[in-house]
Amino acid sequence: MEDEEAEEQQRFSYQQRLKAAVHCSVGCLCKEVASDFGGDFLTVRNFAKDLEMFARHAERSTINTDDVKLLARRSNSLLKNITEKSEAIAQFTLEQMAKKKKKFKNGNKDSREPAEAGVVESENQT
Repeated sequence: MEDEEAEEQQRFSYQQRLKAAVHCSVGCLCKEVASDFGGDFLTVRNFAKDLEMFARHAERSTINTDDVKLLARRSNSLLKNITEKSEAIAQFTLEQMAKKKKKFKNGNKDSREPAEAGVVESENQT
């Protein structure tokens, strides 16, 4: 029970860090785009509003990478950079999930082995 709560807390913490990283990345991208276009705060504010509208149009409350890609669609170099980073993050996430699954499976396998060994010993004694 405590393990489940600890795992849930760890997942929540990971999600919060991930959201903060996305927020920071979007902010940095907006700054880069603004500097590329010689934009000012109004331009960046418009980008933020556009991102919100893209998410809202897709009936989501959270901005995701697809929204950022849509915003950057007119700048090929920026779109390429965002796409590469997005794919790298997705690959890293898949690798982390695979490691967790493997660790979880190995943990369950190890926990069953002593019980099975006890059964074999009791069978040999009879």
